[in-house]
Amino acid sequence: MVRMKAPATAASAADGSKNRRLSNAKRSSYFARREAAKVLRCVLQGDARRRAVGTIKSLVYSPSVRNKKATFALVCQTLKHLSIIKDVLEAASILNSKWKRQGELMYIITYDILFGQAELLVGDAEKFLLLRKDALQSALARLLVKKRVKSIKDLVALYQIPDVLKPRYVRVNTLKLDVESALLELGKQNEVHKDDMVPDLLILPPGTDLHNHPLVLNGSVFMQGKASSMVAASLGPEPGWEVLDACSAPGNKTVHLAALMKGKGKIIACELNKERVERLEGTIKLAGAANVEVLQGDFLNLNPKDPSYSKVRAILLDPSCSGSGTVAERLDHLLPSFSAGHADTTDIDRLTKLAAFQKKALQHALYFPAVERVVYSTCSINQIENEDVIKSVLPLAASYGFQLATPFPQWPRRGLPVFEGSEHLLRTDPVKDKEGFFIALFVKKNVINYLEEPTRTLRNTSETFCTKKLTKREKHLKKNKFVMSRLFTRMSKMLLQPQLSTHKRTAERDNRH
Repeated sequence: MVRMKAPATAASAADGSKNRRLSNAKRSSYFARREAAKVLRCVLQGDARRRAVGTIKSLVYSPSVRNKKATFALVCQTLKHLSIIKDVLEAASILNSKWKRQGELMYIITYDILFGQAELLVGDAEKFLLLRKDALQSALARLLVKKRVKSIKDLVALYQIPDVLKPRYVRVNTLKLDVESALLELGKQNEVHKDDMVPDLLILPPGTDLHNHPLVLNGSVFMQGKASSMVAASLGPEPGWEVLDACSAPGNKTVHLAALMKGKGKIIACELNKERVERLEGTIKLAGAANVEVLQGDFLNLNPKDPSYSKVRAILLDPSCSGSGTVAERLDHLLPSFSAGHADTTDIDRLTKLAAFQKKALQHALYFPAVERVVYSTCSINQIENEDVIKSVLPLAASYGFQLATPFPQWPRRGLPVFEGSEHLLRTDPVKDKEGFFIALFVKKNVINYLEEPTRTLRNTSETFCTKKLTKREKHLKKNKFVMSRLFTRMSKMLLQPQLSTHKRTAERDNRH
């Protein structure tokens, strides 16, 4: 009897353990769906207003989301299938007013029922849709016929855009960790090497998942793209300076400035949106950037003559833009606005309004009396937001003593040739570089220092990458300098010639006597 009970007890224990594991899995899946619904609501509302609080990745990987991996997968997969899900729910006509108010959760659950893990569905909302599973599947079948495809795989393919593979870039936060230590730690599990252009930037293979890596969680490294990392480096603030980051959230560029300044000096991080201010403060705390002061307010409302800003020597201006250069990185191709006709690149009215704001913000940055350097950057590929904005402010910039300088002169892709001096501008290509950025650097210097400025901008990089060929404009300036020097010499000789002749005649007369 005893021998017979032992196996039965063991089996019961095994069954109980299995039931507990299943219960834990269902519970985890339940909360992941709720977290995914909150993120999805924020993403869709931001997309509808064309004013996102953050990217999909940044929202999912915020501290408030616990099950990040499952939430990220649910949000991305639901967005990829969103057009299908909406069509199915509309055709099935099963949602009453109560559940329509929880539309994002309905989208998430419908995805799991039709394409995901229906066996893990628990909860009132899940039960409501499971009881109507036949209606959902019937509506999906009718959609297949309507779209003239034979399988769900073919139907999904109609809505899908291929993912863009790009290296995983991470910027070492030198406020907490040195580059060599980061290389050693990250190299334990991944192939990693230094970027040859941007200081403190490391490169890992595409698809490398570091979201739960200790160095990321404690702020020792930040997952930041190469082009984004070039912005603060282009400004090149020195330790001890006062710097203004005009539109600073979510804060990656802000804390990069703090690292470049070695935590010394002062950074005023300006941000208007309250929710984005909270994210900015979280980024600053994570980075340990003690020299950053957050200012909630509109940059355009700051008075350049206010004594509070009398010592600001550099301004980083990364204003709101269309984001057309980072649709793949930001996963914007999953958003309704993108699939509805690439609104970011074709909505001329919106682009015109953005450009007007960008021009106004850049002009405002030039008014601060002590400012010596201003960087203007966007993650857009549109000329109207980039070269056109710069061209429009050049007369004002010149009147305040500013000229365009050349950030990262060794970088091969420069501004579109739409005005003289556009070769100083920097562009990254969304195809070749996997993201499209634009950077312009204004420097208040005299001619000689202006010619030396591009080299000083990259003082933290190797001398090899600081050398460059002179542009046509710089050659012209250098030639003018040479001509003026020769002219000065000739004029000096002409002025001195009468005196020399007099001295010569006097000497000859003395010799005769």
